Amino acid sequence: MNMAIRSYELNGKKFYEVYVNGTDLRGRRVQRRKRAIESLRKAGEAEFAFKRELAKLREEGVPYTWGEWLEVALARMRLDLLPSTVMNYVSYAKTWASPAWDRLPLASITREQVFAVVFEGTQGRLTDTSRRTLLKHLKRVFEMAVEDGRLARNPATGIKVKVAEVDKLVLTGEEARFFLQEARANGHRFYPIWAMALMTGMRSGELAALTWGDVDLGAGTISVCRQWTNKNGLTATKTRRSRVVPVSQELSGFLKELRLKSDGVRVLPFLTEWENGMQAAVTRDFCAAIGVGPVKFHDLRATFITNLLSNGESLARVMSMVGHTQLKTTNVYLRKAGVDVKGGT
Repeated sequence: MNMAIRSYELNGKKFYEVYVNGTDLRGRRVQRRKRAIESLRKAGEAEFAFKRELAKLREEGVPYTWGEWLEVALARMRLDLLPSTVMNYVSYAKTWASPAWDRLPLASITREQVFAVVFEGTQGRLTDTSRRTLLKHLKRVFEMAVEDGRLARNPATGIKVKVAEVDKLVLTGEEARFFLQEARANGHRFYPIWAMALMTGMRSGELAALTWGDVDLGAGTISVCRQWTNKNGLTATKTRRSRVVPVSQELSGFLKELRLKSDGVRVLPFLTEWENGMQAAVTRDFCAAIGVGPVKFHDLRATFITNLLSNGESLARVMSMVGHTQLKTTNVYLRKAGVDVKGGT
């Protein structure tokens, strides 16, 4: 802390100026200056008051603005979230909230202001799904401030965005078999990838990361412990949990055949379209060509789940195989399969 009391003359009269320079709890520079003090005693009192103020700031910190706290929150997120997830927070928070809140004291932001940003500020510019994501991100940033003792209450609590459930597109068991038969007969480059997706229910990134070291044909299992994305490269799975997928007799035969043709570490060919994230478009185009419902790549996973449930597989085993951590996620497929209402009439 730097302090100074200096005297000066103005219109033939002597005055004093007090200057104090220090840092707060966050290391941010804090300066205080007072002029036109008439006596040295009063200058000393002003200096003492400034010193007490700076000491209190170092002890308690300075209230954050929204913009300052957002940067703190993002820095902490970068320690344990994927880069793409952090970028998602940056995109939503800085695009929709920061223009209005950047200089506002964090503790002054009200529920009404959150509501205004989420609903009024995005009117006609975001879908309900994107609006829900924005609200989710804002809630998390505020919640971090509550956990850190910067806020007494999360102003986004109690606000909800209603989103209509999107109907899952799936292939029936018969359509799935026809889909693979046509892909194989036409020698389609995506055939082995589609076959693995339909017989394991694995996500695209999990399939891309799958190596022969993850496959144990003797035990009849596939270990799913990582994923690959063009944004983050190799990382843990979406849920950050490993799981085991059982190998059926049909899948075992397919893998043995695939192993004979493979000369690398990866189980599946790493195609350019797949690397560039075009697998959904390739899948949709092939479906159109053979006259099957216009499903996308991720719908092959939905097909696997729905057909398992339709065939009577237990909810718990399906959740374990596909890596769902919440029952409500699997329930969407349960309704699609009609299992929860079957026999009701």
